[in-house]
Amino acid sequence: MTISRKGALFMPALGTQSNIITLQQYESLPENVRAEVFDGQISYMASPSQVHQEILTELLVSIRNYLRGKGGGCQVFPAPFDVKLSDHPLTIVQPDIMVVCGKDKLDGKRCNGAPDFIIEIISPGNPADDYIRKLYYYKNAGVREYWIVDPRRKIVTINYFEANLVSVQYPFDSVVKVNIYDDLLIDFSEIANLLNL
Repeated sequence: MTISRKGALFMPALGTQSNIITLQQYESLPENVRAEVFDGQISYMASPSQVHQEILTELLVSIRNYLRGKGGGCQVFPAPFDVKLSDHPLTIVQPDIMVVCGKDKLDGKRCNGAPDFIIEIISPGNPADDYIRKLYYYKNAGVREYWIVDPRRKIVTINYFEANLVSVQYPFDSVVKVNIYDDLLIDFSEIANLLNL
């Protein structure tokens, strides 16, 4: 992966790719199959762990309560909920948590275009997927802020693309500010204590 002078991330070409999946083929996958598509290539996802889901639930509730208190047009969604980042080549992801502030992006089936805020919670089998591949796609698609929560390392990595802050890390004993909001703070020490992490 390289960075251009303008700060855009570029993935090196992987050569000729076969078995390009279409949107119709993706939508015809069985409901119990969890998968994402990157540049037309399907990528199957493992089921999340208990710790993953516990962290997801705590973060989701905190963000939902904040958004309800503020009113306005932003909504929070947990996985599985599709985000189509690109039609050509087809790129569809299922972030663990996302905040969408433009209702025009929602069509009842998915979010079309970049959410404003995304959180991915690392699963032991695929850390590079969130730290490298999704960082590239989310930044280039126009996601404003992207967090990576790593339960094993007990670290939260903040990528606030609007301010060109990439890979700023906080330990789990921190209170971390969501940068796209003035006063949304997530207390990871409270989450860690609650879940005995």
